[in-house]
Amino acid sequence: MSLSYKDSGVDKEAGYKEVKLIKEMVKKTYIPGVLSDIGGFSGLFQLDTKEYKEPVLVSGTDGVGTKLKIAFMMDKHDTIGQDCVAMCVNDIACQGAKPLFFLDYIATGKLIPEKMASIVEGVANGCKLAGCALIGGETAEMPGFYKEDEYDLAGFCVGIVDKDRIITGENIKEGDMLIGLPSSGIHSNGYSLVRKIVFEKKKMDVDTYIPELGKTLGEELLIPTRIYVPVVLDLIEKFNIKGISHITGGGFYENIPRMLPEGLAAHIDTSPIQVPVIFHLLQQWGNIDKKEMYSTFNMGVGMVLAVDKDELDSIAEHLRSRGESFYILGEVKAGQEGVVLW
Repeated sequence: MSLSYKDSGVDKEAGYKEVKLIKEMVKKTYIPGVLSDIGGFSGLFQLDTKEYKEPVLVSGTDGVGTKLKIAFMMDKHDTIGQDCVAMCVNDIACQGAKPLFFLDYIATGKLIPEKMASIVEGVANGCKLAGCALIGGETAEMPGFYKEDEYDLAGFCVGIVDKDRIITGENIKEGDMLIGLPSSGIHSNGYSLVRKIVFEKKKMDVDTYIPELGKTLGEELLIPTRIYVPVVLDLIEKFNIKGISHITGGGFYENIPRMLPEGLAAHIDTSPIQVPVIFHLLQQWGNIDKKEMYSTFNMGVGMVLAVDKDELDSIAEHLRSRGESFYILGEVKAGQEGVVLW
């Protein structure tokens, strides 16, 4: 008796069906510069360098972490792709880069075309929000390696910035001010602790209705990560943004110092922050102290920008005129503490 690839658990026909399902949603992300269609061996993108004196490519790669577990539990997969895009494009925006194109990688125990298409739908939506094209990807069916109903998701993004406009943080000085841009919720970090608290300690499930949230636990935990590219690029174009920190794993304490020169510290007043209710609940349910919360979660602030004190009022007025919420968090001072919260 001869064996086929399908006998080993790999269904090629399912892969072909997935490509058919995602083709149109992928095309809707295309921007000028895309030269290829899905189905080829690689993605092609032609750089338009006319508006750049010394163009520099900026790349970023990331995944979604254990937030995927929430998607599995809810059997809802159409937003997790936006999280993947956000984690990558927000990172390269910290250098002042405009995202150009994105590629995704999905590995699963059993390729179910409709489920994979739902994941890619979220990726495509994220790309549209970031203004970049989804020009390729890979879906790997790996029976025996992943559970049949589970998958992993990762992405890779490339953007562009002029060499003399790269944001490094090297010009941040004592007296500069810190502005925070609100998050949409937990985003994509800290979910191992979240799951420990809500599922192991509190014995909840994703369908548990939380009155303080006005929704189920699962609905709250799956809120997609905010994509900051439009607001950040707008500010970079009009003002001297000296440094940007994407508040991801490690919270304030790990991420804000990454943009600061040696010998400087961020002094932050947390009182203006409208901390989302879910963080208050997690802190209460898990009996977690303030420092641990701010070193694990974004606590309602997904991006922190360092700006000159003389430009603070103009930036604040500009953000208000665009309907953007923000927090004036504090200032940069001399010191070795990294981050000082009060």
